[in-house]
Order: sequence, then C-alpha cells, then structure tokens
Amino acid sequence: MIRTARPDDAAAVHAIYAPIVAHSAISFELVAPSVDALRGRIVSTLERLPWLVSEDDDARVDGYVCASRHRERAAYRWSVDVTAYVREDARGRRVATRLYSRLFDELAALGYFQAFAGIALPNAASVALHESVGFVHVGTYRDAGFRLGRWHDVGWWQRPLQAPAAPGEPRPFTPR
Repeated sequence: MIRTARPDDAAAVHAIYAPIVAHSAISFELVAPSVDALRGRIVSTLERLPWLVSEDDDARVDGYVCASRHRERAAYRWSVDVTAYVREDARGRRVATRLYSRLFDELAALGYFQAFAGIALPNAASVALHESVGFVHVGTYRDAGFRLGRWHDVGWWQRPLQAPAAPGEPRPFTPR
C-alpha cells in the first residue's frame, strides 16, 4: 500500500535512512538526522509537496519517496528534486518503482513539469532504478562531495512529468 507519510512515520523513515547515512556515501549527510528532525522534515515537506511511504503486508513502512524544491529562484518553481529510499530487506521488490510512479502522478497533477535526481556515484542500483522509471542522465558534478574518506561525483538525472506548456502556479500538495 502507498500512502501519504504522517509525522508518526518518522521512526520508520529513520530506520531506513540512518544506516544509509552511517554506512554508505549514498547520502551526503554526515550524521543521520534524529527521529524528531525527520518528523519535522515530513511535516514541512507536506506543506507544499508530496512525501509518500509504502507499507509491506505487515503494515511496516518499507520505503519512501519525497520531493523538494529544485532551486530557490522563482523560474525554477515548476521543477522538483526527488529521492527514494527502500528498507534493506525490501530492495529488489520494485518498492521504489511503485512509489515513484505514484509520486510522478501527484507532482504532475500539482502542476510540476520536471523532476531531477542527484545520485552520489558510484551507485549502479540507483542509476538503474532511475533510468527504469524514465530518467535520463544530464550531467555529472565531478568530485562534488567528500564522504567516507574519498571524493564522490554526483550524477544528475532528469525526467519530464508532463509536456512543457504555459504553466500556472504549482498547487500545494493536499494529503489524502
């Protein structure tokens, strides 16, 4: 089941994200945010954009996706950055694919046109996921972040959410 995240999902999100921060260069955060900090991120994101979670058959959160502003300047307001994370024991089960599909539908309905994903490299699994859901590589920042004792490139992928047109203002996300 896919649904809008709630503040009380913060502990489950933390359980997914904290090991990634601690043991990989996938995230450029140096210290995993606390459960309270993640709760705040969920609440603030949902004021404007979707944050979705997937639940497994036991109603445990097994993955999440969220969107954030792509850039601060006004002309970028129809573009978003997106990210997906899946619980370790649920990887390879298309959880992120299903989450992204729903997220893209939500974002297009809100009036967004482009989604971008930054991927710390190397990360073959994330590249494969993003390309499987329609992202194309548009560039790479070389040696963009120093993490776990070495420099990492960040590749950027882009996916259209809908055909370019004269835009109206993006609408705020309304949790259902």
